[in-house]
Amino acid sequence: MKMKNKTDPLTSFLLMGLTFDPALQLFLFFMFLFMYAVTLIGNAIIMIVTKTNTQLGTPMYFFLRHLAFVDICLSSVTVPKLLANLLASQEISKTIFGTFVGEEPALLTIMAYDRYVAICHPLRYRLIMTWEACIQMAGASWISTLIDAVLHTAFTSRLNFCDQNKIGQFFCDIPQLQKISCSNAKVNQILIFVIGISVAAFCFTLIIISYGYIFSAVMKIPSDQGRYKAFSTCTPHLTVFSLFITTAAFSYMRPKSLSSPTIDLLSAILYTVLPPVLNPIIYSLRNREIQKAIGKILRHAVSIPATIAAGIA
Repeated sequence: MKMKNKTDPLTSFLLMGLTFDPALQLFLFFMFLFMYAVTLIGNAIIMIVTKTNTQLGTPMYFFLRHLAFVDICLSSVTVPKLLANLLASQEISKTIFGTFVGEEPALLTIMAYDRYVAICHPLRYRLIMTWEACIQMAGASWISTLIDAVLHTAFTSRLNFCDQNKIGQFFCDIPQLQKISCSNAKVNQILIFVIGISVAAFCFTLIIISYGYIFSAVMKIPSDQGRYKAFSTCTPHLTVFSLFITTAAFSYMRPKSLSSPTIDLLSAILYTVLPPVLNPIIYSLRNREIQKAIGKILRHAVSIPATIAAGIA
């Protein structure tokens, strides 16, 4: 690709991707294609099951449906381009990708509050977690995420790119754009750090406080079966939250001494690809209500061909 001088700004970038080995590229293509398919199918099943099954018409599954949608969008922002780069061109236009990363911690925080109300105030649950309140909380999380994305996009669009167009990543990540910019990106870096720390601290604090009250209330339940049932409703959420916060912290808050091109790529995969794949699996394996709903749909799907065959006979 022809390099530009400093008076002729770049209009496209090259994503360096994961590897240039053709054999390894083919293996990685099918591996990530499988993971992407699992992400789409798994989260789509969660959305369909929680929407169509009347027994799952509670606020917890309303927010889980939003989380599944976010996971589909988050994965679709990065993985298709990764797959394309493994087989074809690595060129990408000068576009800032809007991500759904900020929506995930917001939804996880709301879901922690939902579990707090359900376990600590069960008699008032329907009065507190009304559908109007749920819609307002979901709307507030989406609006705040949109504002955050617009803010980052506006600041990054002001950067100039001169003679460096190679991005050491498989998607157009904002920190990577700051590294190759010939402008002073200090303000952008401070913005990402301040917003990231503020959002993470706010969500993490609320979740920890919620589960502090939850654990205190659960330990007061006299029967072991009651305690197990209460904990079982929280386990999937805690697992998903732990996975998200661990991968996010490693991706964006690790020290520079742990930064290298290889580690940057691995951390990006952990952060953008792994959680959307594992979230529906975690909720499906740990939630008996979802298992029953999926089983009911599968039995219905299997019975349709049998009914058609019987009618033909």
